[in-house]
Amino acid sequence: MAQKGARPERRTGPEKGIRSFVAVDIPDSMREEIAKVQKEIGLPGVRLVKPGLIHVTLKFLGDVPLPKVERVVEALGGVSRPAFTARVRGVGAFPGRSIRVVWIGAEGEFEGLFHAVEAALSPLGFPRERRRFTSHATIARVGRPSPETTSLLAARLAPHRDVDLGEFRATEFLLKKSTLTPGGPIYEDVAAFPLSRL
Repeated sequence: MAQKGARPERRTGPEKGIRSFVAVDIPDSMREEIAKVQKEIGLPGVRLVKPGLIHVTLKFLGDVPLPKVERVVEALGGVSRPAFTARVRGVGAFPGRSIRVVWIGAEGEFEGLFHAVEAALSPLGFPRERRRFTSHATIARVGRPSPETTSLLAARLAPHRDVDLGEFRATEFLLKKSTLTPGGPIYEDVAAFPLSRL
């Protein structure tokens, strides 16, 4: 379990690095509501994200060597941003013509936090994102989208386009480890970083 402001425990064994990303978790109560939406968009070839794994990604780091993980934690610990109220609202997909990802929108000060994370990690050699940051949580992926699947999925998404699951208080962001398995990814919290209460 992650410790707030703490450095990750040193790991031993064959592991040389961790696949990791920075994120804000969505509360379990909202994940339960998202699961209801997921049930209505299920189609062959559409892989639903397990509700317990749903989050807002701020930055994907890729494979980080273990000696560098502590430097990442130290850098992220220096991020100073206020806690904020976030709203989970609106379901959409991209790209539009051949859907690969289904998402639910996340509104709030995510972009400011994203830029703070970018600034903290850039000196460590992590390249800045070229694409414009759009805060969202991925709820489904399409492996090989066909015109038929895209059409059916778009029709099922339409009733949920303006869904509003309400607000939650974002009080921390996390460095997470992702382990890929045949049954899907497994996420573990490496470290948690509190957002200030102003």
